[in-house]
Amino acid sequence: MRNTVRQELVARQVDEQIAVRFPVGQRLRVLDVGMGQGTQALRLARAGHSVTGLESDAGMLKAARDALTTEPEGIRERVRFLEGDGRETGVHFLPGSFDVVLCHGVLMYVTERDAMLAGLARMLAPGGLLSLLVRNADALAMRPGLAGDWPATLAAFDTDSYTNRLGLDVRADHLDALTATLAGIAAPLHTWYGVRVFTDLVGNDQELPPAQELDQILAAEDRAGRTDPYRRVAALLHLCGVRG
Repeated sequence: MRNTVRQELVARQVDEQIAVRFPVGQRLRVLDVGMGQGTQALRLARAGHSVTGLESDAGMLKAARDALTTEPEGIRERVRFLEGDGRETGVHFLPGSFDVVLCHGVLMYVTERDAMLAGLARMLAPGGLLSLLVRNADALAMRPGLAGDWPATLAAFDTDSYTNRLGLDVRADHLDALTATLAGIAAPLHTWYGVRVFTDLVGNDQELPPAQELDQILAAEDRAGRTDPYRRVAALLHLCGVRG
């Protein structure tokens, strides 16, 4: 359920920003960097956009390609999946090649964050949308605190690193720092959302609830992710910058 909540909320937010930035019906050029299993890439292709997915993990890339084979031909012909590193977009694409660039759940693994973001911004045409999903460094104490792990809670106040559910040591990002970076790479922050305010402690293997209850969960999460102070303590932040 955790992943469903994340994917659904981010999809709604991306759709909202596309509707704000682009004329109705415009077929956009989308780059999904670190696309994982291709959930967002395939969704946008189904909506009529041309989508390029970039993924460095061979297993994830295979899963995305397998999923693509089940789509109708009209969708498959709008999609291409490439093996590659998001830090090397300039090797694969020309500057200004895309209207939308997604980078979701990737920055926590990247040491030279600002350099990568500058490269992603260069991929955008003027007025293009940069969509980032990151771990919220300003709320790292929330997860261990709600779980009753008090030593970890106290330690989380003084760090931007954490161990994720895969057991990997990764980095969270501060909203203020990313806002400054986006301004510096000519893709200033347009708006931002919180993602998973109430459901972050749900177990990885918890199944989806009945449809009516899921709708209520998503409605509550959607509302919280747009409303202060709730969005500031969300596990994830979804930032949307616009290329000048």
